[in-house]
Amino acid sequence: MRTRTVLAFAILPGLILTGCSQPPSSQIHDEIVSGAIPASGTERYDGHPVSPIHQVASDPVSTFAVDVDTGAYTNVRRMLFGGQSVPTDAVRTEEMINYFRYAYPLPDDRDAPFSVTTDMSTTPWNPNTRLLRVGLRGYDVARSQRPPANLVIMVDVSGSMQDADKLPLVKKALSTLADGLRPDDSVSIITYAGWVETLVEGSHDPAEIKAALDGLDAEGATAGGPALAMAYDLARAHRISGGINRIIMATDGDFNVGLSDQQGLEDMVKQNREDGITLTTLGFGQGNYNDTMMEAVADLGNGNHAYIDSAIEARRVLSEELSSTLFTIAKDVKVQVEFNPAAISQYRLIGYENRALAEEDFADDRVDAGEIGASHQVTAIYEVVPTGEIGWTSPRKYAANRALVGMRDTGEMATVRLRYKLPEGETSRLIERPIPASLIATASRPQGDMAFAVAVAAFGQKLRGDAKLDRFDYSDIARLAGPQSDYWRQELVQLTSLAASGRRSGWNGDAGG
Repeated sequence: MRTRTVLAFAILPGLILTGCSQPPSSQIHDEIVSGAIPASGTERYDGHPVSPIHQVASDPVSTFAVDVDTGAYTNVRRMLFGGQSVPTDAVRTEEMINYFRYAYPLPDDRDAPFSVTTDMSTTPWNPNTRLLRVGLRGYDVARSQRPPANLVIMVDVSGSMQDADKLPLVKKALSTLADGLRPDDSVSIITYAGWVETLVEGSHDPAEIKAALDGLDAEGATAGGPALAMAYDLARAHRISGGINRIIMATDGDFNVGLSDQQGLEDMVKQNREDGITLTTLGFGQGNYNDTMMEAVADLGNGNHAYIDSAIEARRVLSEELSSTLFTIAKDVKVQVEFNPAAISQYRLIGYENRALAEEDFADDRVDAGEIGASHQVTAIYEVVPTGEIGWTSPRKYAANRALVGMRDTGEMATVRLRYKLPEGETSRLIERPIPASLIATASRPQGDMAFAVAVAAFGQKLRGDAKLDRFDYSDIARLAGPQSDYWRQELVQLTSLAASGRRSGWNGDAGG
């Protein structure tokens, strides 16, 4: 195996590309359809059953790690625009919700790196339940204030990357960003196929980076494991103390040479994350896409995972979403909601199935959790049954197993707790917010921002085949989302129509719904 060096390339927090926020309405669709291939059984997804119902009397506490990944949404979009079926296991509802931004306030000061917002509405698909939304928003960082970046970017140039929606899209995306480099950034580029090669090391010259990218071709096997090991070595060699030190892996995830089993890759990432080097994965292509590996190693690497289905999405992710992700403002962020049985009898968390934590993990600083970057948002939605209302399960027979009644309009409905560590810290900090029980009585139909968030949640759950949505269908979801001026939100409404028409024409648009 010959080795030369690895691709390292700095993506700038806050870099906004002109025209990225409002692309022509058909451009993403046309890009995806032009490269669409029939759905394949070789794509790999690690699905989880829909979150279960919990009785507050016996299980009052819900705990999970935050998730800022968005890959599931764009992957679903690719399938729907391409006329393919959507496998249930490919849908992670929290990633669909978190693809969009909501009107959460900025934190008041840097003492707490993010704000905490809670609100409540009635449930469009169940008159007996309510929807509780918990929203986090990180503080913003000006371009001039972001730390210097030491990035090592791994580019997969194996034979499986030759399709138009793979290596050509990777090259276009990374070349676009080269002009945003600063003199204090360090950029390295590694390519890997049957061998690992370092093309650029420790550079901030856009011309050098673009020239290296222009010459890339796809051929050979995929030596992802050796490339990742070299990437960590390069990141350490060019480490910037107090700066951003991150590996960015651009691939379809089809590793087949050297260390290729997922467990081995995960072990390598775990060993290196404590060294302050984070890992982001960017997924490309279809047919052999390994979503399972891409999401798992990004989560373990204290980074994030995004799926790139078009040039417009590449610009959005690499100039807006990823740039904020690079600058971590809080790590090991965990959310815990404790429900008061006097106000709430049953609940379920929509999504986050693969982020669930045990109650005792919340206060255990040894347990790894998610990271939040500058300006990032995290949204979680609970469906809850107010005490005294008809729930999903029948009332329990024995008094000691039943929730108390009588505190609906006064007192607290629940308490939201958050634990997080500062980027360089090892001891977690605690934020605690009580939620008044009065929200239950005053809850109304979801409106505006809340209505759209609920619509996205319903869309994800419908694709997952969630029986708790009853007869709430894709047209109901589109009406709930309402007319939108933002292109990205308009697109969500379009996808609901594609899912509905796909089901009628015979392909499995709702994946079991």
